[in-house]
Amino acid sequence: MTAKNLSTVVTDLIESYGNTSKNVINAYRTGGERIVGFVEQRWDRALEASSPKLSADVVENATAAQKLVGSYYAQGLALATNSADTLVNEIVRFAGKGVQQVAANAGRFEEKTGVPALSKLATAAVPAAEMVSKLAAQLEEKSAELVKKIAGDDAASVKHVSPFKKARATKAA
Repeated sequence: MTAKNLSTVVTDLIESYGNTSKNVINAYRTGGERIVGFVEQRWDRALEASSPKLSADVVENATAAQKLVGSYYAQGLALATNSADTLVNEIVRFAGKGVQQVAANAGRFEEKTGVPALSKLATAAVPAAEMVSKLAAQLEEKSAELVKKIAGDDAASVKHVSPFKKARATKAA
């Protein structure tokens, strides 16, 4: 086993937390999409059951209103989750760059001063950082399992489809 330096372990830890955050975002997205599908099914059943008592215009307006509200919800969900994904990606990228910069500056500091205290401290901190990294990896794994549970049978294909793509597919059908 090769010895890792502190900056590598911390960078891995940051990436693991980033992946966990993305898993939570995917769980939220998938759950929201399932809610939209459930509400649409319930609405359609309720409308079907009551349509004999309603005029054709009322049924048409109710269907249009449900599609409009569902579309706004789906667009909001897509916007929120896509923005959160982008934010997590940027945070992970900047944090990783920051760790690398701190490591480089610590090396320069030791060269200029001739005092190796920072490298000794970093070496001493590696086992603790590796332990935290292992815990973060377990958390990441559990969050991936959560996404699979929420996705149900579609666990292998947890893929975001934009509401615009859904609308185009509906119009084409």
